[in-house]
Amino acid sequence: MDLLNTLVDKGLRRELPTREEALAVLATSDDDLLDVVAAAGKVRRHWFGRRVKLNYLVNLKSGLCPEDCSYCSQRLGSKAEILKYTWLKPEDASRAAAAGLAGGAKRVCLVASGRGPTDRDVDRVSRTIKAIKDENEGVEVCACLGLLSDGQAERLRDAGADAYNHNLNTSESTYGDITTTHTYADRVDTVQKAHAAGLSACSGLIAGMGESDEDLVDVVFSLRELDPDSVPVNFLIPFEGTPLAKEWHLTPQRCLRILAMTRFVCPDVEVRIAGGREVHLRSMQPLALHLANSIFLGDYLTSEGQAGKADLDMIADAGFEVEGADRVTLPEHRAARDCGSHPSAGCGSAGDTGCGGHDAGGCGSHEGGGICGSAPAPAPAADEPRPDLVAVRRRGAGTDLAPNA
Repeated sequence: MDLLNTLVDKGLRRELPTREEALAVLATSDDDLLDVVAAAGKVRRHWFGRRVKLNYLVNLKSGLCPEDCSYCSQRLGSKAEILKYTWLKPEDASRAAAAGLAGGAKRVCLVASGRGPTDRDVDRVSRTIKAIKDENEGVEVCACLGLLSDGQAERLRDAGADAYNHNLNTSESTYGDITTTHTYADRVDTVQKAHAAGLSACSGLIAGMGESDEDLVDVVFSLRELDPDSVPVNFLIPFEGTPLAKEWHLTPQRCLRILAMTRFVCPDVEVRIAGGREVHLRSMQPLALHLANSIFLGDYLTSEGQAGKADLDMIADAGFEVEGADRVTLPEHRAARDCGSHPSAGCGSAGDTGCGGHDAGGCGSHEGGGICGSAPAPAPAADEPRPDLVAVRRRGAGTDLAPNA
């Protein structure tokens, strides 16, 4: 296929595809799906070999959020029966993190619900970062606390944070349809604050909220322009009690196309399969490892994930290997860049990768939605609702039960 050969060549050169080419990936047929996965897999293996980086989430504060993000079980007005608790003590958060690190994770992601941290919250999280790093040499810590005010990113960096996560989630044109209490521009501003402070920026998307192919391409192209080091791809978990509980638009094949498109647009980025992979990829999760080089181990913020042991078995059975703490995630050209801006963020040890350069290019010959010379593929059929696959987390942080790692 001329399209896939073109996209592989561009991916190996870190050259930006055209929007038409990205849309064509999303419009490919099921008959072409394995060819799409194989092509994107060449780009993934070129930059990351067969390594899979493991990350572990610790939900520092669950529920009780004043924001109205329609997709979120912790939102204002949510009737989802999730765990609700206020800030974990640093020693409790460190204990939860240790379980994930023992399972092979090299990054701990500290998340707290809310619009954004107060200065007191930053102090609290700083103590938690110190507690985790004191107990675990070489661990990466990423904070995800909402919208940042001036100076807060620098304080987190000085406390030892390596990265900051804040997702764009969807396209700018549709952002107001899912959230009204803050704006798309607010999110962009926080990612830029993290960058400016020398933190490794982590920003991604949520697929499955009723968005169009054009919306998906818009948000991934916007991410490439922001140049985060990590791009988590979430698949909507339709929690009962949230406005999007009835949104079941994803099939495993659709998820794989979205991951492939993300890989082609951001060829040397750490593409991370995040929330919802078990719900929507299901038995096709191993194929997704040919596209993404990073996953979350175990449970998520408010939902249960696949058992940690099953994650490790899946990686091994698919012919991949867990990336060790002694390996640098970044391709050499990006590791050198990040070492110059933030010496503590993975230089010479564990690091993340980014979306590559911003030099646009492409032949512009793949107009429309199909492979070159073919008719556009029909829109994918909606997935059958599977609320039985959505399990609320009842273990780990905020409980007396051992975490899943």
